[in-house]
Amino acid sequence: MPDNTTFRSGFVTFVGRPNVGKSTLTNALVGERIAITSDKPQTTRRAIRGIVHRPDGQLVIVDTPGIHRPRTLLGQRLNDLVDEVLGDVDVIGFCVPATQKVGPGDRRIAASLDGYERAKKIAIVTKVDEATREETTERLLEVDALRDDWTAVIPLSALAGTQIDVLADELLALMPEGPALYPSETVTDESIDDRIAEIIREAALEGVRDELPHSIAVVIDDISEREDAEITDIHASVLVERDSQKAIIIGRKGTRLKELGTQARAQIETLIGKRVYLGLHVSVAKDWQRDPKQLRRLGF
Repeated sequence: MPDNTTFRSGFVTFVGRPNVGKSTLTNALVGERIAITSDKPQTTRRAIRGIVHRPDGQLVIVDTPGIHRPRTLLGQRLNDLVDEVLGDVDVIGFCVPATQKVGPGDRRIAASLDGYERAKKIAIVTKVDEATREETTERLLEVDALRDDWTAVIPLSALAGTQIDVLADELLALMPEGPALYPSETVTDESIDDRIAEIIREAALEGVRDELPHSIAVVIDDISEREDAEITDIHASVLVERDSQKAIIIGRKGTRLKELGTQARAQIETLIGKRVYLGLHVSVAKDWQRDPKQLRRLGF
């Protein structure tokens, strides 16, 4: 347990294969939805910081993309981003879902943590609400055997809120003594534009299959306030790589794009606390994941 006579603050990131629950865990700890989630691998594309405020300290969680074998220039840049973050944090939390046996990818990631000596390491078995007690026990034993320097091995469920406080206590106890790094009202350093773009991308990911999730990007073109009404006008472009993908996003007679906009608008209105007009345009940016110039334009 943390020493309540001192204030601690520092940085933690969670690593693991794509879709092991890192963003859901970040949101659960922060207590607010700052990172989008999806059952599609490689949903997270940036280092998103979420701030956990406690009476005795402050945790800055850096949510990163899942580590994977890259097939595009974007994929390589996402892996490079993770490597950069891992070199700067105080604690690394290695995540494995209770529902899946530890595999070669998990072993490779766990072994790669040798390259980050300054960071303390903990192991986290996620999604225990979806697993049997026997599966969870088996996973804890498998994960514990991956390294001999775990400071803790913690089973939890981010969705059910099980053991989230236990994890927060453990993380804070591992942080150095120091002042708060962010004001008490701050939950993320993401800009409103970026958060809105991510909400739209999350809605676009709903129900798509195959390679399309990786091909979707969102750019905010304009945000403005109407003078004669309390409405925020937001115009955004949904980018895909091929004409066939554009047709999927739009749907028959525009039905899917309309559903996407309705879903995203509701979340955006909750975020900014105002009524929103959301105008979406679907464009083709051919092979943008492999094009250095387009990647720079999109902020990668």
